[in-house]
Amino acid sequence: MDLSGRLALVTGGNRGIGRAIAIALADAGVDVALTYRVREAEARQTQADVEARGRRSLCVQADVSRGDDVAILVKHVEAALGPIDILVNNAGAIRPLALDAITERDWDEMHTVNLKSAFLVTQAVVPGMRARRWGRIINLSSVAAQLGGVVGPHYAAAKAGLFGLTHAYAALLAKEGVTANAIAPALIATEMVTSNPRATPALIPVGRFGAVEEVADVAVTIARNGYLTGQTFNVNGGWYMS
Repeated sequence: MDLSGRLALVTGGNRGIGRAIAIALADAGVDVALTYRVREAEARQTQADVEARGRRSLCVQADVSRGDDVAILVKHVEAALGPIDILVNNAGAIRPLALDAITERDWDEMHTVNLKSAFLVTQAVVPGMRARRWGRIINLSSVAAQLGGVVGPHYAAAKAGLFGLTHAYAALLAKEGVTANAIAPALIATEMVTSNPRATPALIPVGRFGAVEEVADVAVTIARNGYLTGQTFNVNGGWYMS
């Protein structure tokens, strides 16, 4: 399917996997809005890279775990660039902790940043997708949801919640031209992974960290295909096989 002229919103699109997805979508002819919470310079650079590919772009500072920020974000993007066709829920955070060091506050933070944010942004853009009978929801989960990972149960549980969220939207919207899928990467070479001493390529059967472009390639494939919905795409070097 030709994606030319579609508009994507990539949360946390200023760096890492989000940045790679934003650029890959631009290469596929998609205009891209992206969010960042801090590190504005990186967001501006991603915006410039999208525009260098001949696509329109916008970067917006927002905390997507807050409903009021999300409402303002979506209105701003739609006013500037038009209706949102593709949503990539990529914004998230990790906090590696030993099992006995995890507090209630850590649990709440991981679920707010990694799970609640995806719900809030999806709820804000889905009405427009349903009205136009076309939309793509792509949620970035993690191999941690399948194997436990190297961060901790607070993070693994939040990322597992994205599977349920994905399945619910996929089932509810299947007849309305809107698909919902998840990507579950493992140990992709980003700052979040390389700063974690427990993350090592030795855990991966193929013997290396993944590249952000390998995840981005899958995201573009999902966006192009209207027959894929309710699925999890494992980009993990063979760590978890299904």
